[in-house]
Formats: sequence, structure tokens, C-alpha cells
Amino acid sequence: MSDTAGASSAQPGDSRALGPGTGSSASGRGRARRRRRRWACGTGLAVAVVLLAAAGAGWAVYRKLEGNITPDEAAAAELARFEKDRPTALVEDARNILLIGSDSRSGDGNARYGRDAGTERSDTVILLHLSGGRRSATAVSVPRDLMVDVPGCRRPDGSRAEPVFTVFNSAFAVGGSACTIRTVEKLTDIRVDHHVVVDFDGFKDMVDAVGGVEVCLREPVDDEDAELRLPAGRVTLDGEQALGYVRARKSLGDGSDTSRMERQQRFLGALVNKVSGNDVLLNPVKLYPVLDAATSSLTTDPGLASLRGLYDLARGLREIPAERVHFLTVPREPYAGNVNRDQLAQPAAEELFERLRGDAPVAVDTDGDRKGTEKESGKASGDSSPAPTFSGNTAAEDTCA
Repeated sequence: MSDTAGASSAQPGDSRALGPGTGSSASGRGRARRRRRRWACGTGLAVAVVLLAAAGAGWAVYRKLEGNITPDEAAAAELARFEKDRPTALVEDARNILLIGSDSRSGDGNARYGRDAGTERSDTVILLHLSGGRRSATAVSVPRDLMVDVPGCRRPDGSRAEPVFTVFNSAFAVGGSACTIRTVEKLTDIRVDHHVVVDFDGFKDMVDAVGGVEVCLREPVDDEDAELRLPAGRVTLDGEQALGYVRARKSLGDGSDTSRMERQQRFLGALVNKVSGNDVLLNPVKLYPVLDAATSSLTTDPGLASLRGLYDLARGLREIPAERVHFLTVPREPYAGNVNRDQLAQPAAEELFERLRGDAPVAVDTDGDRKGTEKESGKASGDSSPAPTFSGNTAAEDTCA
């Protein structure tokens, strides 16, 4: 700026306007000014190049991560066909997301977990309720052996199955995520706003991407079927070990699906804490592999099948304290027709569904008997009826405590 002003003010006869002199000689201040101008221009150009390269890299990363996500267009079309039969959302700002863990054997190394008969089953299904204002989150596991009414669903080959009363996880095998969503909505009368499907391979990648997840074992584990051999105490599981841990039946707990679901819930709580820690979220080197693994493993409804959609969802979650992230299992009891199957335990199940529909608080008793039944808590001041408490745990719970 000063050089330009000086040039414009030079007068005839002024050495600044003439040839060689003190101000314009090759050895004087003129050469220094020209060097500064060239340096400034070069530096500005270099900065611009760096910024453009960074922006280009950022855009390339963004496009890659967004391209990883698979939109579940078929499910969206099927659900739209039955829109008039679906429940109505009662609380505008609340959200219900159905998380489906698929037991597909199609991923690398997944064949060892069993034969792939051409269909998938929902190994894990969790209905995640996010309260309005994102004050709390409630994750409700639905037992795969729960007896339910599965509606007539579209099969992968385009034909339609007849409605049937059967075990819950057959819904995914018959009609995929759309059939599972319709079954859950029929069971609970809760509108499912979004859904996410993750398979074995994606689960393992997520755990590895965060550097493993710590759990606590009361005794050593040696499970040949789950390919799991672990010492007692605090253990950090890698992806392969974590998959065996959440799927094992014979060597952990009492061998029941109840024990297995509780273990899954505790593990998810530990995973949530690991991902939400600043060591991951504020470290780009660690965050990118997590995002890459997460997006690569996801099949979601079109509304979530973008980084913006996932970001908007995660943004509301990050401020929820760990003690307000609740995990529980839908209240159930042995099915009258087969003790190896479950049925809803009433009135506890309907009370839970009613509270989720109306976005009412759901409390969990972390010292409960783990049977998934409703317990009565003390009355709130001025309350005409006690608020129910359900057996479960929170993301803040220490698995070694």
C-alpha cells in the first residue's frame, strides 16, 4: 500500500521518478521493496495453494465418507406403501431410531460364524428413543425370540409373505428392515423415524477404529464356538473379540438371551463413552478411521444417508450425560406355548411403550433383578401415581463396579 502511494505522489525531477539513484538503484531500497513485494506475492500464492489443497482434500474426504453410506431406498418405498397404517409421531422434536444388527455372513471373514442360507436375521434390534430437547436417550432391546405378529411383507424376490405369529427376528429374514420396522410399530404403536443396519464386519471395524473397547470379566472366558479366550478382569477387546463377546451364549452369563442382551447393552454403553471421549472426537487422526468405519458399515433410511443427516443426529446426542443414556430390555416373560420363547409382560410393556410414545421420562434400576420387568418407584411430590422404574443400566455404569 505505501509503495503504491509513493509512486503516485512522485513529481517530475524527483529521484523516485528518474533513473538510477539512491531510491531506484540495484543496490538500494527499491530492490528491497521489489523483493518484499515478490516475497509477499509468493507467500500469498503458497497460502492460497495450501488452502485450496486442504479444501480439496476436505471435499474429497467428505465425498468419500458420504459415498460410504448405503441408502435403504427399498425399505423407504415399502414403508411409503403402508404409510396410512403406520403410527403417528406424537412429539415433534423426539426421534425413534431402530438399530438393527444383521447376522449376514457376507463380509470378509464372516463365513466362520455360520452358513449363509441366502437370508439374514436380526441378531440384535434396539429401539433408540431420543427425547425432545435431547435431554435423555433410552435404548430398548427387543428379544429375537419374542413372539410377535409379523405383517405380510415383501420378500427380496418381490413376492409377499402372509401375516404370521412367530419369533421376532424372522421379520428381518422375510422382509428386511422394512418388515422389521412394521413389526416393531405394530408391537409398540411407536413411530420409527429412522433406521440403521450394521453387519458383523461393520461392527468389528468400528471397534478396531476406536482402538478397542474395555470390558470387565468376572472370570476367564474360553469359548470355542465364539473363538473367544480372555483373562478375568479389565480387558480391552479388539473388533474380533468384541463380536465374540456380544454374541457368546455358553461361556458368559447364564446362557440365556437375557444375559446376552444385557452384555450387549453394557458393551454399547462402553463404546458410546469411548467414541464420545475427546481423545477421539478432537483428534483428526483417530476420528477419520472411526468415521470411515462407521459410514462404510451403515445402511440407513434416505433421511440419514448423508454426513449432514448423521451429524444432525449426533449433534443432539453429544450433550446428553452418560447417566441419562439408559439401556433396558422390553418387559417380557416366558411364552405360554413354549418356554424357550418370550412374550410381552403386561402391563409393564405397555407402560414402557406409552412413556416412549409420549416422550415421558424412563427411569432404570441398575441394581434390579435383570428380568426386564417393571418396578414401582417412590411417588414424586404432588404426583397421583408412582413413576415406573425398569430394570436396566446406563452408559455411565462401570462394568467392573
